Amino acid sequence: MGADSGARGTARPAPTHPHPATAGRPTVLTGGTVVFPTETVEGGRLTIDGPRIGRTAVENARFVDVTGHYVVPGFVDLHNHGGGGASFTSGSVEDILKGIHTHRLHGTTTLVASTVTGDMDFLARRAGLLSELAEQGEIAGIHFEGPFISPCRKGAHSEELLRDPDPAEVRKLIDAARGRAKMLTLATERPGGVDSVRLLADHGVIAAIGHTDATYEQTVEAIDAGATVATHLFNAMPPLGHRSPGPIAALLEDDRITVELINDGTHLHPAALQLAFHRAGADRVAFITDAMDAAGFGDGRYWLGPLEVEVADGVARLVADGTIAGSTLTLDRAFKRAVTVDGLSVEDAVTALSATPARLLGMDDTIGSLEPGKSADLVLLDSAYELKGVMRRGEWVVGPQLG
Repeated sequence: MGADSGARGTARPAPTHPHPATAGRPTVLTGGTVVFPTETVEGGRLTIDGPRIGRTAVENARFVDVTGHYVVPGFVDLHNHGGGGASFTSGSVEDILKGIHTHRLHGTTTLVASTVTGDMDFLARRAGLLSELAEQGEIAGIHFEGPFISPCRKGAHSEELLRDPDPAEVRKLIDAARGRAKMLTLATERPGGVDSVRLLADHGVIAAIGHTDATYEQTVEAIDAGATVATHLFNAMPPLGHRSPGPIAALLEDDRITVELINDGTHLHPAALQLAFHRAGADRVAFITDAMDAAGFGDGRYWLGPLEVEVADGVARLVADGTIAGSTLTLDRAFKRAVTVDGLSVEDAVTALSATPARLLGMDDTIGSLEPGKSADLVLLDSAYELKGVMRRGEWVVGPQLG
């Protein structure tokens, strides 16, 4: 790839390092509005016993009154390229950990690290590095966005590095990830695309349709072959047409597809988001950030792979041609916007930010909802939906700010 992250943004505040919530004692959160999978309980309680959610309060528990706050599951981000001034594609291990921590400070307790288009050997090496972080539990896995995408819908990807989705090369990335590849975005209409979808499905890797110029019929063929995700629906694909409906109609109408949405106010008009929710429902929508280095860091010049990006007023665009280049979104902002601007219920926002992506990753037995035995990953929000606390695996990443 050649370029480093090289961010020149505003100074980042010192991170809040995790610290034990219980100091050896269970913790019981009381008085808050707790969003459980089947009901929302005002004045509810939630027991934290070590790294997991407990069933009942036990002796010697420490009680924390969170009255006036929502208690929701930790957020799960399927599609994230970096943050805190650091790139998951080109940064060092230390940089990557900074980026992960930046998003944890904003409520993302589970994150899939996304790469951008690059040379195949570079991406294979990168997969090896990221797989080590997945093995350590820092990330949930790897998402390859490119290089198997359409030049017509390349977005912020380097055109000279794009290639058709040869199943042998797809297999190379899967093998390099050592079982930690979670998703690969590809233009399934390109030569080798449908065969690559079948290969991904056979290896338990999510085939995501994105950066595509496919027709409606070609998209249906890819779904039938095993594709299950729409990468940032509406973006980097043909618009919905009444005579040529293109991929959007096929992706929205099929119950086998989960659609990613970037709810930052830049990538989507509110009416487009409402259309997706009306047709797909919260169980088939996953809010993502598609974040790049500037998320949680500030305006300035950055690199996205080999392409230079200018971030101004929180919007990232390529210096060369002004193309939108990922986002600076964090999922706490996506949650607040979903409820206050888009008019979604808190429960639907929780589903799209936690339960749906957890299920898609095959991790809903341990994360994505507040249930006994699951990981104690949660977010505290005040009545204005501002983040006031983050817990991951029973430790406060952001201690409760209840004053």
